[in-house]
Amino acid sequence: MSMRHIMAKSLAPTDGIRDYMTAQEKKSLLRFLTCGSVDDGKSTLIGRLLSDTKQIFEDQLAALERDSRKHGTTGDDIDFALLVDGLEAEREQGITIDVAYRFFATPKRKFIVADTPGHEQYTRNMATGASTADLAIVLIDARQGVLRQTRRHSIIASLLGIRHVVLAVNKIDLVGFDKTVFERIVEDYRQFSHKLGFETIVPIPMSARYGDNVTSRSVKTDWYSGPTLIEHLETVSVDEAAVELPFRFPVQYVNRPNLDFRGFAGTIASGSVSQGDEVVVAKSGKSSRVKRIVAHGGDLNQAVAGQAITLVLDDEVEVSRGNMLVSPAARPQVADQFAANIVWFDEHALLPGRSYILRTETDQTSATVTDLKYRVNVNDFAHEAAKSLEMNEVGICNLSTRAPIAFDTFAENRTTGAFILIDRITNATVGAGMILHSLRRAENIHWQSLDVGKRGRADMKNQRPAVFWFTGLSGSGKSTIANLFEKKLFATGRHTYILDGDNVRHGLNRDLGFTDADRVENIRRVAEVARLMADAGLIVIVSFISPFSAERRMARELMADGEFVEVFVDTPFEECARRDPKGLYARALNGEIKNFTGVDSPYEAPENPEIHLKTLGKSAEEMVEALELWLNERDIAEDQYDAGGGI
Repeated sequence: MSMRHIMAKSLAPTDGIRDYMTAQEKKSLLRFLTCGSVDDGKSTLIGRLLSDTKQIFEDQLAALERDSRKHGTTGDDIDFALLVDGLEAEREQGITIDVAYRFFATPKRKFIVADTPGHEQYTRNMATGASTADLAIVLIDARQGVLRQTRRHSIIASLLGIRHVVLAVNKIDLVGFDKTVFERIVEDYRQFSHKLGFETIVPIPMSARYGDNVTSRSVKTDWYSGPTLIEHLETVSVDEAAVELPFRFPVQYVNRPNLDFRGFAGTIASGSVSQGDEVVVAKSGKSSRVKRIVAHGGDLNQAVAGQAITLVLDDEVEVSRGNMLVSPAARPQVADQFAANIVWFDEHALLPGRSYILRTETDQTSATVTDLKYRVNVNDFAHEAAKSLEMNEVGICNLSTRAPIAFDTFAENRTTGAFILIDRITNATVGAGMILHSLRRAENIHWQSLDVGKRGRADMKNQRPAVFWFTGLSGSGKSTIANLFEKKLFATGRHTYILDGDNVRHGLNRDLGFTDADRVENIRRVAEVARLMADAGLIVIVSFISPFSAERRMARELMADGEFVEVFVDTPFEECARRDPKGLYARALNGEIKNFTGVDSPYEAPENPEIHLKTLGKSAEEMVEALELWLNERDIAEDQYDAGGGI
């Protein structure tokens, strides 16, 4: 027998190993998270669970003992929190920063647990852990009771679809295992959470440090007759009905290696599919039948929720990444306007009117919060009027997307009803959303097909439409240069219109103030008007401070390629304050005017404008000459492109 065969035989799994692996595969899986306020003992509890369920090897235990002496906070005892506080910064500070996932198993069940941070600035990490969990262990320090962060985490858990809660009243040893303290905390939590829709709330008094009621019953709480934590985790019946939901297959990739194969790859979000089943393309409504279900190892007759597969259809229907194949009997909603719960993560507030990137399971599009209906007070659930959402706040919003998306409500399907919001400049995840319902007006409003288009209107005027967007500080000379520029263009027979910040605020935007939220809405409205004017074939000159780069980018994306021309009128703050044509700088510096750009409200200068006008030492006529030169060079280049068959 060759050496290769001997090695293969020696490495082959024995019958005992096969039986063990088969048994593990058949166990149900519970995903849960620990959450609560700072220093309630979340990491210690998970460490205790790992230790008591024999998930720690001897060398790991020895290392943990050494680390406990160096970083621990429990004296001579083992600090079980160090098992999951893996970052050096976490060990030094004694806190959890990142989400730590751990796997463990008992004879009855498998578990994946997420240890989430308690600090407010890491709320986004807590939401990440909650997004896939079936159950939440809400820890409360018996000495502290229900805190603000306890409430916030409970609300987020509810919003993210968690319906089962373990109320772990931890550190019960530090209050002398007092039954009265335990019952008071349980009553406080039940009064607070009765509106959150939890199906089960199981309170357990425990000491994660010493193991009381974690995996074994404590004789020190003889007044408690409920289950230990591990007993409850092993037996709790969570919602495992993803397979029973309507079929949802978000397309992640179109696989076409050759002319004979075209498959749609992804993971089934819910439901099941079999060969021969009829499916519908969510966005177009086109139907087809499943010809093959391709999986690792060969074709399948049927696939269910959670399986990664490639579907091959009978027909060459158009399906792209971001679309969904769905059940024809229960289609998702397709709309570009909907209402949603939003949990805000970023230190910069959510501002209605600002454009963000909205990303679902597979789709992505630009989105704007059109209306912040109210903010939810995490203490008493009161609906509070608000113009913005600050970090860690929760609000109910209406959103509008650039293109329609396919979705279910979050209550119906946690996978297809959730989204995140991403900042367009930093690419940071700034919010998480749960869709409540589509807005009826989204179903009734459609683009009207017109016989006369932009090209025809522009050709009749013998010009190419453009939007010259002048931005700069107050007093930089924007209006002077823009006005002179329009006069020069008008004199050469061009069709123009100028939108000036001060003039627009007398009419279209007279209802807006100067808060950040109002400034965002101010620019959004002006950008939409400028887009319509460009569609009419005009050369539009917009003269606004427009201090935020996100709104200027939003305006750019409304226009056709090459149509938006950012003009940075670059005048230093000191010079603008010296000129002070309206006396505003003096008043702002004296504190008489609030939210004044450049003084107590920021101005985000363009980084790569098409035209950069440095005004110091130069006249307005020189600035306009630079603008005319740029415009003429653009027109010549585009004429040459057209002559060469470029369009």
